Amino acid sequence: MKVNTLADLKTLKRVMAERAAAEAARREAARQAELQRERERRLFALAVGPVQPIVDPGRIEPRPVPVEPLPVQRQLDEASVMREALSDEFDIETLLHTDDMLSYRCPGIGPDVMRKLRDGSWSIQRQIDLHGLRTDEAREALGRFIREAHQQGLRCVRVVHGKGLGSPGRMPVLKNRVLRWLIQKSEVMAFVQARPAEGGAGALVVLLRSG
Repeated sequence: MKVNTLADLKTLKRVMAERAAAEAARREAARQAELQRERERRLFALAVGPVQPIVDPGRIEPRPVPVEPLPVQRQLDEASVMREALSDEFDIETLLHTDDMLSYRCPGIGPDVMRKLRDGSWSIQRQIDLHGLRTDEAREALGRFIREAHQQGLRCVRVVHGKGLGSPGRMPVLKNRVLRWLIQKSEVMAFVQARPAEGGAGALVVLLRSG
């Protein structure tokens, strides 16, 4: 700024004074801020006590390697298929009681349980009707039904397989296979032919394990 007159000199002095005052105010603000930070550090030290600064080891943390998701549903489906891999050739002759109504009980099940099962002492909680299903469909449906009933805590169910009157030679093909399939299911404790009012020779009453 050029000073040509006394007024210019006064203006210059005023500008310089304002700048000096502004600089002084900035330094004072910085000093007060530093004092405030120091007070806060002291308060923190008094609150937490002696501390040991962490030395930066200069390590680089490894980046996590992404893990491919497990095909849980596929594994469950495969396990389900394996559980339902029931054989049609399973020999049941030595396991069935050859009385007037074919029946089965696994080891440890006494005749009193079979009597109660025949007498209807066990309340039938659910049923499945396999009429009209092809062999593979019936096998899968029965296996799934027994497994889900057991998982839900059911104890007594009915399986309707029909009397085979519509089969070639009027032979109960599906009935014989249902007998084989049920014996292979670990959830099945016993079964008997249903009473006449519950399907007679066209159905079985099945007792499932608890738990």
